[in-house]
Amino acid sequence: MIDAHQHVWRLGRHGHSWPTPDLTPIHRDHEMTELAALAGPLGITGSVLVQSQPCDADTDFLLDEAARHPFVRGVVGWADLKAPEAPGRIAALATKPKMRGLRPMLQSLPVDWITDPAVDPAIRAMVVHGLTFDALVLPPHLPALLGFARRHPDLPLVIDHSAKPLIARGEIDAWAAGMRDLAALPQVHAKLSGLLTEAGDRATADALKPYVDLLLDAFGPDRLMWGSDWPVLNLAGDYAAWLGMAQDLVPAEAHAAIFGGTARRFYRLQAASHRPDA
Repeated sequence: MIDAHQHVWRLGRHGHSWPTPDLTPIHRDHEMTELAALAGPLGITGSVLVQSQPCDADTDFLLDEAARHPFVRGVVGWADLKAPEAPGRIAALATKPKMRGLRPMLQSLPVDWITDPAVDPAIRAMVVHGLTFDALVLPPHLPALLGFARRHPDLPLVIDHSAKPLIARGEIDAWAAGMRDLAALPQVHAKLSGLLTEAGDRATADALKPYVDLLLDAFGPDRLMWGSDWPVLNLAGDYAAWLGMAQDLVPAEAHAAIFGGTARRFYRLQAASHRPDA
């Protein structure tokens, strides 16, 4: 199995600015060795390491970590997509063996940020160099993301945390419509991740089921991938419990794709190796 979404950070280093001290359960260093110790006994054989800070220093740190840890199969980093030097930075990042994609932190930006043609040179560079796009968005961003995805049909795109539906409020209709519109585009995928954090007091399988069923119906198992969102997950639950809940919510015949196959194909992940630079 593959964990398609997790983070590491060291407080006060590599451009760290989040999590802030008020997020007590996760306000400490988190390392790959800790994640591997949690995930390995559960049958997870590799992970995709995703940026958590909007800076080059964090991406460089993640690539260094990936080179040291065979458990990391791929890295999704960050780049300033509107910077004039973005295409050059993207070309340089693409030479790194485990570099697989980029993620602007759209959830913290205006909903129309992604519609600005100033991002187009960077997106063209991503396509040329075979990088994917992780969309960290909230439900209000979905119409703009749809326009962006239509404008760039050659860019493989995955919606992180399934756009963070408002599970805690029981709201589903507007989110479902937006996700179905995006799912109609064949290059768009979604991550079955981050849902517990959005569920609040409704973090039960029964509460999550309508959202998971919508994702299964709209995207199908071949465009849906499971991720832990560790250690942010620790704000709402624990690794083993979330994996078990997700496995119960997903039909057995879809497990091979959602818990490994889709991530391997989307991110072009290689098999694990014992070489430190693998």
